[in-house]
Amino acid sequence: MAYFKMVNEAGGINGRRVNVISLDDAYSPPKTVEQTRKLVEDQEVLLIYGVSGTPTNSATQRYLNGKGVPQILIATGASKFNNPKDFPWTMPFWPSNGLEQKIYVDYILKIKPEAKIAVLYANDDYGKDHLDGIKAALGANPGSKASIVAELSYETSDPTIDSQIVNLKASGADVFICASTGKFAAQAIRKAHEIGWSPLKFLTNASSSVSAVLKPAGLENSVGVMTAAFLKAPNDPVWANDKDVKDYVEFMKKWNSQDNPNDFYATVAYVNAAMLRHVLESSGDDLTRDNVMKQVANIHDVRLPLHLPHVVLKTTPQDFNAFRSLQLQRFDGEKWTDVD
Repeated sequence: MAYFKMVNEAGGINGRRVNVISLDDAYSPPKTVEQTRKLVEDQEVLLIYGVSGTPTNSATQRYLNGKGVPQILIATGASKFNNPKDFPWTMPFWPSNGLEQKIYVDYILKIKPEAKIAVLYANDDYGKDHLDGIKAALGANPGSKASIVAELSYETSDPTIDSQIVNLKASGADVFICASTGKFAAQAIRKAHEIGWSPLKFLTNASSSVSAVLKPAGLENSVGVMTAAFLKAPNDPVWANDKDVKDYVEFMKKWNSQDNPNDFYATVAYVNAAMLRHVLESSGDDLTRDNVMKQVANIHDVRLPLHLPHVVLKTTPQDFNAFRSLQLQRFDGEKWTDVD
Protein backbone atom coordinates (compact mmCIF):
# COMPACT_ATOMS: atom_id res chain seq x y z
CA MET A 1 0.00 0.00 0.00
CA ALA A 2 2.90 2.34 0.76
CA TYR A 3 4.17 2.00 -2.81
CA PHE A 4 0.92 3.24 -4.30
CA LYS A 5 0.73 6.12 -1.84
CA MET A 6 3.98 7.23 -3.44
CA VAL A 7 2.57 6.65 -6.93
CA ASN A 8 -0.62 8.58 -6.15
CA GLU A 9 1.27 11.54 -4.73
CA ALA A 10 3.22 11.70 -7.99
CA GLY A 11 0.01 11.89 -10.01
CA GLY A 12 -1.14 8.28 -10.15
CA ILE A 13 -1.10 6.08 -13.25
CA ASN A 14 -2.39 7.44 -16.55
CA GLY A 15 -4.09 10.21 -14.58
CA ARG A 16 -5.85 7.83 -12.19
CA ARG A 17 -5.27 7.28 -8.50
CA VAL A 18 -4.79 3.67 -7.42
CA ASN A 19 -6.91 2.46 -4.51
CA VAL A 20 -5.34 -0.60 -2.88
CA ILE A 21 -7.56 -2.45 -0.41
CA SER A 22 -5.78 -4.94 1.83
CA LEU A 23 -7.54 -7.54 4.00
CA ASP A 24 -5.76 -10.01 6.29
CA ASP A 25 -6.36 -13.72 5.65
CA ALA A 26 -4.06 -14.91 8.47
CA TYR A 27 -2.62 -17.41 5.94
CA SER A 28 -5.78 -19.47 6.43
CA PRO A 29 -7.44 -20.74 3.20
CA PRO A 30 -11.03 -20.45 4.54
CA LYS A 31 -10.28 -16.88 5.60
CA THR A 32 -8.74 -16.20 2.18
CA VAL A 33 -12.01 -17.24 0.54
CA GLU A 34 -14.04 -15.05 2.90
CA GLN A 35 -11.87 -11.97 2.39
CA THR A 36 -11.63 -12.50 -1.37
CA ARG A 37 -15.42 -12.62 -1.67
CA LYS A 38 -15.63 -9.33 0.22
CA LEU A 39 -13.18 -7.70 -2.17
CA VAL A 40 -14.89 -9.01 -5.30
CA GLU A 41 -18.56 -8.80 -4.32
CA ASP A 42 -18.64 -5.89 -1.88
CA GLN A 43 -15.72 -3.72 -3.02
CA GLU A 44 -15.98 -4.72 -6.71
CA VAL A 45 -12.21 -4.59 -7.17
CA LEU A 46 -10.61 -4.66 -10.61
CA LEU A 47 -8.21 -7.43 -9.64
CA ILE A 48 -6.62 -9.44 -6.84
CA TYR A 49 -2.84 -9.26 -6.70
CA GLY A 50 0.13 -10.31 -4.60
CA VAL A 51 -1.59 -12.87 -2.35
CA SER A 52 1.05 -14.99 -0.64
CA GLY A 53 1.01 -18.77 -0.39
CA THR A 54 0.09 -21.87 -2.33
CA PRO A 55 -2.81 -23.13 -0.14
CA THR A 56 -4.34 -19.66 0.13
CA ASN A 57 -4.29 -19.02 -3.60
CA SER A 58 -5.49 -22.56 -4.29
CA ALA A 59 -8.57 -21.86 -2.18
CA THR A 60 -9.69 -18.96 -4.39
CA GLN A 61 -8.40 -19.98 -7.82
CA ARG A 62 -11.63 -21.56 -9.10
CA TYR A 63 -13.79 -18.82 -7.61
CA LEU A 64 -11.81 -15.99 -9.19
CA ASN A 65 -11.56 -17.73 -12.55
CA GLY A 66 -15.28 -18.42 -12.46
CA LYS A 67 -15.91 -14.73 -11.86
CA GLY A 68 -13.39 -13.62 -14.48
CA VAL A 69 -11.37 -11.65 -11.92
CA PRO A 70 -7.60 -11.41 -12.48
CA GLN A 71 -5.67 -13.31 -9.80
CA ILE A 72 -2.25 -11.97 -10.69
CA LEU A 73 1.30 -11.57 -9.42
CA ILE A 74 0.60 -14.10 -6.70
CA ALA A 75 3.53 -14.98 -4.44
CA THR A 76 3.84 -18.70 -5.07
CA GLY A 77 5.93 -20.82 -7.39
CA ALA A 78 3.60 -23.82 -7.48
CA SER A 79 3.29 -25.32 -10.95
CA LYS A 80 -0.51 -25.50 -10.73
CA PHE A 81 -0.77 -21.73 -11.11
CA ASN A 82 0.88 -21.69 -14.52
CA ASN A 83 -2.08 -23.18 -16.37
CA PRO A 84 -3.41 -20.59 -18.85
CA LYS A 85 -5.63 -23.14 -20.57
CA ASP A 86 -7.70 -24.14 -17.53
CA PHE A 87 -7.15 -21.05 -15.35
CA PRO A 88 -6.66 -18.10 -17.70
CA TRP A 89 -7.22 -15.52 -14.94
CA THR A 90 -4.40 -16.76 -12.66
CA MET A 91 -0.78 -15.66 -13.04
CA PRO A 92 2.04 -16.48 -10.60
CA PHE A 93 4.83 -14.01 -9.91
CA TRP A 94 7.47 -16.12 -8.27
CA PRO A 95 10.13 -18.39 -9.75
CA SER A 96 8.59 -21.81 -10.22
CA ASN A 97 9.32 -24.42 -7.58
CA GLY A 98 10.45 -26.74 -10.35
CA LEU A 99 13.02 -24.24 -11.63
CA GLU A 100 14.31 -23.61 -8.12
CA GLN A 101 14.75 -27.30 -7.31
CA LYS A 102 16.41 -27.96 -10.68
CA ILE A 103 19.03 -25.35 -9.81
CA TYR A 104 19.68 -27.06 -6.46
CA VAL A 105 19.83 -30.56 -7.92
CA ASP A 106 22.13 -29.49 -10.76
CA TYR A 107 24.53 -28.00 -8.20
CA ILE A 108 24.31 -31.08 -5.97
CA LEU A 109 25.13 -33.39 -8.87
CA LYS A 110 28.09 -31.20 -9.75
CA ILE A 111 29.76 -31.24 -6.33
CA LYS A 112 28.31 -34.43 -4.80
CA PRO A 113 27.64 -36.90 -7.66
CA GLU A 114 26.66 -39.65 -5.20
CA ALA A 115 24.70 -37.42 -2.86
CA LYS A 116 22.31 -38.91 -0.34
CA ILE A 117 19.49 -36.39 -0.11
CA ALA A 118 17.06 -35.83 2.76
CA VAL A 119 13.95 -33.73 2.18
CA LEU A 120 11.69 -32.02 4.70
CA TYR A 121 8.50 -30.66 3.21
CA ALA A 122 5.17 -29.24 4.29
CA ASN A 123 2.28 -31.64 3.80
CA ASP A 124 0.44 -29.20 1.55
CA ASP A 125 0.50 -28.06 -2.06
CA TYR A 126 3.61 -25.95 -1.47
CA GLY A 127 5.73 -28.70 0.03
CA LYS A 128 4.54 -31.42 -2.33
CA ASP A 129 5.25 -29.27 -5.37
CA HIS A 130 8.84 -28.74 -4.20
CA LEU A 131 9.24 -32.47 -3.57
CA ASP A 132 7.94 -33.19 -7.07
CA GLY A 133 10.45 -30.67 -8.42
CA ILE A 134 13.35 -32.43 -6.71
CA LYS A 135 12.27 -35.81 -8.06
CA ALA A 136 11.79 -34.42 -11.56
CA ALA A 137 15.25 -32.86 -11.55
CA LEU A 138 16.83 -36.12 -10.37
CA GLY A 139 14.79 -38.03 -12.94
CA ALA A 140 16.19 -35.82 -15.68
CA ASN A 141 19.62 -37.26 -14.83
CA PRO A 142 19.01 -41.03 -15.07
CA GLY A 143 22.71 -41.90 -14.95
CA SER A 144 23.25 -40.10 -11.66
CA LYS A 145 24.09 -41.99 -8.48
CA ALA A 146 22.51 -39.32 -6.29
CA SER A 147 19.22 -40.24 -4.66
CA ILE A 148 16.68 -39.27 -2.04
CA VAL A 149 17.31 -41.46 1.01
CA ALA A 150 14.65 -39.89 3.25
CA GLU A 151 11.64 -37.65 2.81
CA LEU A 152 9.53 -36.54 5.75
CA SER A 153 6.58 -34.18 5.92
CA TYR A 154 5.03 -32.07 8.65
CA GLU A 155 1.67 -30.39 9.16
CA THR A 156 1.63 -26.61 9.21
CA SER A 157 -0.23 -26.86 12.53
CA ASP A 158 2.61 -28.83 14.15
CA PRO A 159 4.42 -26.98 16.96
CA THR A 160 7.84 -28.34 16.00
CA ILE A 161 9.65 -30.46 13.42
CA ASP A 162 12.47 -31.56 15.75
CA SER A 163 11.67 -35.28 15.46
CA GLN A 164 11.74 -35.11 11.67
CA ILE A 165 15.21 -33.55 11.72
CA VAL A 166 16.49 -36.25 14.07
CA ASN A 167 15.12 -38.95 11.76
CA LEU A 168 16.49 -37.29 8.64
CA LYS A 169 19.95 -37.21 10.21
CA ALA A 170 19.63 -40.92 11.00
CA SER A 171 19.14 -41.62 7.28
CA GLY A 172 22.81 -40.85 6.66
CA ALA A 173 21.99 -38.04 4.24
CA ASP A 174 24.77 -35.63 3.36
CA VAL A 175 22.44 -33.15 1.62
CA PHE A 176 19.35 -31.57 3.19
CA ILE A 177 16.71 -29.76 1.13
CA CYS A 178 14.27 -27.93 3.37
CA ALA A 179 11.03 -27.23 1.50
CA SER A 180 9.54 -25.42 4.46
CA THR A 181 8.27 -21.96 5.24
CA GLY A 182 8.98 -19.44 7.97
CA LYS A 183 9.35 -20.81 11.46
CA PHE A 184 9.74 -24.42 10.30
CA ALA A 185 12.75 -23.52 8.18
CA ALA A 186 14.26 -21.73 11.18
CA GLN A 187 13.53 -24.72 13.44
CA ALA A 188 15.14 -27.08 10.92
CA ILE A 189 18.41 -25.13 10.74
CA ARG A 190 18.56 -24.70 14.51
CA LYS A 191 17.80 -28.35 15.31
CA ALA A 192 20.29 -29.65 12.74
CA HIS A 193 22.97 -27.59 14.47
CA GLU A 194 21.91 -28.77 17.93
CA ILE A 195 22.27 -32.45 17.02
CA GLY A 196 25.50 -31.99 15.11
CA TRP A 197 24.12 -32.71 11.65
CA SER A 198 26.10 -30.80 9.02
CA PRO A 199 24.89 -31.75 5.55
CA LEU A 200 24.90 -29.37 2.61
CA LYS A 201 21.70 -27.40 3.31
CA PHE A 202 19.25 -25.70 0.97
CA LEU A 203 16.38 -23.37 1.88
CA THR A 204 13.72 -22.32 -0.60
CA ASN A 205 13.91 -18.67 -1.58
CA ALA A 206 10.56 -18.11 0.13
CA SER A 207 12.34 -18.92 3.41
CA SER A 208 15.55 -17.00 2.79
CA SER A 209 14.76 -13.93 4.88
CA VAL A 210 17.68 -13.16 7.16
CA SER A 211 15.54 -11.39 9.75
CA ALA A 212 12.52 -13.73 9.68
CA VAL A 213 14.27 -17.10 9.29
CA LEU A 214 18.05 -17.06 9.69
CA LYS A 215 18.19 -14.85 12.78
CA PRO A 216 15.68 -17.04 14.68
CA ALA A 217 17.66 -20.08 13.51
CA GLY A 218 20.90 -18.46 14.69
CA LEU A 219 23.11 -16.64 12.21
CA GLU A 220 26.11 -18.76 13.19
CA ASN A 221 24.02 -21.90 12.69
CA SER A 222 23.04 -20.73 9.22
CA VAL A 223 26.52 -20.28 7.76
CA GLY A 224 26.81 -22.27 4.55
CA VAL A 225 23.07 -22.59 3.93
CA MET A 226 22.22 -22.14 0.24
CA THR A 227 19.28 -20.70 -1.67
CA ALA A 228 18.42 -19.37 -5.14
CA ALA A 229 17.82 -15.64 -5.42
CA PHE A 230 16.24 -13.25 -7.89
CA LEU A 231 16.53 -9.99 -5.92
CA LYS A 232 19.38 -7.72 -4.88
CA ALA A 233 19.94 -7.71 -1.13
CA PRO A 234 19.89 -4.06 0.03
CA ASN A 235 22.46 -4.75 2.76
CA ASP A 236 24.94 -6.41 0.40
CA PRO A 237 27.99 -4.10 -0.06
CA VAL A 238 28.10 -5.14 -3.72
CA TRP A 239 24.98 -3.03 -4.29
CA ALA A 240 25.96 -0.10 -2.06
CA ASN A 241 26.06 2.35 -4.97
CA ASP A 242 23.35 0.71 -7.06
CA LYS A 243 20.61 3.13 -8.14
CA ASP A 244 17.82 0.57 -7.66
CA VAL A 245 18.92 -0.10 -4.11
CA LYS A 246 19.37 3.57 -3.28
CA ASP A 247 15.89 4.36 -4.61
CA TYR A 248 14.42 1.48 -2.63
CA VAL A 249 16.11 2.48 0.64
CA GLU A 250 14.93 6.06 0.17
CA PHE A 251 11.40 4.80 -0.51
CA MET A 252 11.43 2.74 2.68
CA LYS A 253 12.63 5.70 4.75
CA LYS A 254 9.93 8.00 3.42
CA TRP A 255 6.96 5.72 2.87
CA ASN A 256 7.44 2.55 4.92
CA SER A 257 9.76 3.42 7.78
CA GLN A 258 8.17 0.93 10.19
CA ASP A 259 9.57 -2.04 8.24
CA ASN A 260 13.16 -3.24 7.89
CA PRO A 261 14.40 -2.41 4.36
CA ASN A 262 16.70 -5.44 4.48
CA ASP A 263 13.85 -7.87 5.03
CA PHE A 264 13.31 -10.19 2.08
CA TYR A 265 9.54 -9.86 2.23
CA ALA A 266 9.77 -6.06 2.11
CA THR A 267 11.79 -6.26 -1.11
CA VAL A 268 9.32 -8.76 -2.57
CA ALA A 269 6.38 -6.44 -1.81
CA TYR A 270 8.20 -3.52 -3.42
CA VAL A 271 8.96 -5.44 -6.62
CA ASN A 272 5.44 -6.88 -6.77
CA ALA A 273 3.99 -3.39 -6.57
CA ALA A 274 6.39 -2.18 -9.28
CA MET A 275 5.18 -4.99 -11.54
CA LEU A 276 1.54 -4.07 -10.94
CA ARG A 277 2.41 -0.48 -11.77
CA HIS A 278 3.90 -1.66 -15.07
CA VAL A 279 0.77 -3.67 -15.86
CA LEU A 280 -1.57 -0.76 -15.10
CA GLU A 281 0.55 1.64 -17.12
CA SER A 282 0.54 -0.80 -20.03
CA SER A 283 -3.25 -1.07 -19.80
CA GLY A 284 -3.61 2.60 -20.73
CA ASP A 285 -7.19 3.85 -20.66
CA ASP A 286 -8.62 0.36 -21.11
CA LEU A 287 -8.80 -0.64 -17.45
CA THR A 288 -10.90 -3.74 -17.98
CA ARG A 289 -10.21 -7.14 -16.52
CA ASP A 290 -9.75 -8.59 -20.00
CA ASN A 291 -7.12 -6.02 -20.89
CA VAL A 292 -5.27 -6.45 -17.59
CA MET A 293 -4.90 -10.16 -18.36
CA LYS A 294 -3.80 -9.35 -21.90
CA GLN A 295 -1.00 -7.20 -20.47
CA VAL A 296 0.25 -9.73 -17.91
CA ALA A 297 0.19 -12.47 -20.54
CA ASN A 298 2.41 -10.44 -22.86
CA ILE A 299 5.34 -9.24 -20.77
CA HIS A 300 8.40 -8.83 -22.97
CA ASP A 301 11.90 -8.48 -21.51
CA VAL A 302 10.89 -6.41 -18.49
CA ARG A 303 13.45 -5.80 -15.76
CA LEU A 304 12.15 -4.49 -12.47
CA PRO A 305 13.89 -2.50 -9.73
CA LEU A 306 15.91 -4.73 -7.36
CA HIS A 307 15.97 -7.69 -9.73
CA LEU A 308 19.42 -9.18 -10.19
CA PRO A 309 21.04 -8.08 -13.48
CA HIS A 310 20.37 -11.31 -15.37
CA VAL A 311 16.72 -11.59 -14.26
CA VAL A 312 14.50 -10.47 -17.13
CA LEU A 313 10.78 -11.20 -17.17
CA LYS A 314 8.83 -12.67 -20.05
CA THR A 315 5.36 -14.19 -20.36
CA THR A 316 3.27 -15.45 -23.24
CA PRO A 317 -0.41 -16.43 -23.46
CA GLN A 318 0.78 -20.05 -23.31
CA ASP A 319 3.27 -19.65 -20.43
CA PHE A 320 2.61 -17.39 -17.45
CA ASN A 321 5.90 -18.18 -15.68
CA ALA A 322 7.76 -14.87 -15.87
CA PHE A 323 11.06 -16.08 -14.40
CA ARG A 324 13.61 -18.05 -16.42
CA SER A 325 16.72 -17.90 -14.20
CA LEU A 326 17.89 -17.58 -10.59
CA GLN A 327 21.19 -16.93 -8.83
CA LEU A 328 22.55 -19.60 -6.48
CA GLN A 329 23.68 -18.06 -3.18
CA ARG A 330 25.32 -19.07 0.10
CA PHE A 331 24.90 -17.43 3.53
CA ASP A 332 28.18 -16.21 5.06
CA GLY A 333 26.90 -15.39 8.54
CA GLU A 334 25.80 -11.87 7.66
CA LYS A 335 24.45 -11.86 4.13
CA TRP A 336 23.82 -13.95 1.04
CA THR A 337 26.73 -14.17 -1.41
CA ASP A 338 26.70 -15.38 -5.02
CA VAL A 339 27.93 -18.87 -5.92
CA ASP A 340 29.32 -19.47 -9.41
